[in-house]
Amino acid sequence: MTAPTDNLRINGERLWDSLMEMAKIGPGLRGGNNRQTLTDADAEGRKLFEGWCEAAGLTMGVDKMGTMFMTRPGTDPAALPVYVGSHLDTQPTGGKFDGVLGVLSALEVVRSLNDLGIKTKHPIVVTNWANEEGARFAPAMLASGVFAGQLTLDYAYGRKDPEGKTYGEELKRIGWVGDEEVGARKMHAYLEYHIEQGPILEASEKQIGVVTHCQGLWWLEVTLTGKEAHTGSTPMAMRVNAGLAMSRIIEMVQAVAMENQPGAVGGVGQVFFTPNSRNVLPGKVVFTIDIRSPDQAKLDGMRARIEEEAPLIAAELGVGCSIEPVGHFDPVTFDPTLVARVRNAAERLGYSHMDIISGAGHDACWAAKVAPATMVMCPCVDGLSHNEDENITPQWASAGADVLLHAVLETAEIVG
Repeated sequence: MTAPTDNLRINGERLWDSLMEMAKIGPGLRGGNNRQTLTDADAEGRKLFEGWCEAAGLTMGVDKMGTMFMTRPGTDPAALPVYVGSHLDTQPTGGKFDGVLGVLSALEVVRSLNDLGIKTKHPIVVTNWANEEGARFAPAMLASGVFAGQLTLDYAYGRKDPEGKTYGEELKRIGWVGDEEVGARKMHAYLEYHIEQGPILEASEKQIGVVTHCQGLWWLEVTLTGKEAHTGSTPMAMRVNAGLAMSRIIEMVQAVAMENQPGAVGGVGQVFFTPNSRNVLPGKVVFTIDIRSPDQAKLDGMRARIEEEAPLIAAELGVGCSIEPVGHFDPVTFDPTLVARVRNAAERLGYSHMDIISGAGHDACWAAKVAPATMVMCPCVDGLSHNEDENITPQWASAGADVLLHAVLETAEIVG
């Protein structure tokens, strides 16, 4: 089929209004959002989204992981659907756009097609994946991981938050356990629109990121066991300090990542001290190491070295050490045909663009296991994300959604 005509655009004002309306649910402390998965705020956001989709003529399906699938029918009953979406859940101190932009832009694509009276051969399914962030229930991209057959439903239901509540219990509590078997749906293709979550597009003054690959990732949860003791009266030479062991392991992670430059990152963003008292040395420290690279060999090598060296560092201080992988996906190469459609759409629409590798994980990484997939990205101010100061402009939002519209139409095939 020929590409969609160049003058097709989404309704940018409507998209921005929807983003701002969703941002009212689960407000953060300073302008962002705290709408963690399976919380009451998540349930409220889901209901708002459901209402918007029903108004747009979409029919809802929900699977047993709580992922929402909102379908606009195609003209060919035998044609597999084109899935478009992202996630509505946020970090505890998240922004208004991470994930949400992709879900509401997918809805805006459908709204715009309705406005224009455009029909497609393939159905279009607007998707809100559950627990993409993994902030409350690790690992990230939990629902899409089960959908792609990389994780089991029992494993997912048994994941616990820091308070000991399980995913399965909380999904039932908020009333979003669906009846669809996870992964039973078949996809013609999957497209996801997202903010970059990094500084490259803004620094390069590009409006569109054409995502060709996604970095692989390992989350390694480290548990260090020392001895609780008074910080004032315990001699330095007699301490079994789990906190000190943690600090030295973090330094080692930094060194490993730097020695694998370019194309590798590593760090620690979550730490739990026990008993977490000002004048008590921690008897237990649990923290998660996050390492990423688009290079499989580098990723595997970093993991092996960290798992070898961390116990040795701890042992020097008399501290026990165990390491459990709690999140993983290999580097992803996105579908070349879909990537080309995104790139060509940006060119036809006159938007500046560049190829980019996603530094963050996304549901598209697991969707790529079961169907052709790709992503579109827009800049974010100062590269900030997972931060309440996360921000984009209405113009950036609209430009990426325009590109998404054209890529979806070319994939779903205009009829008539």
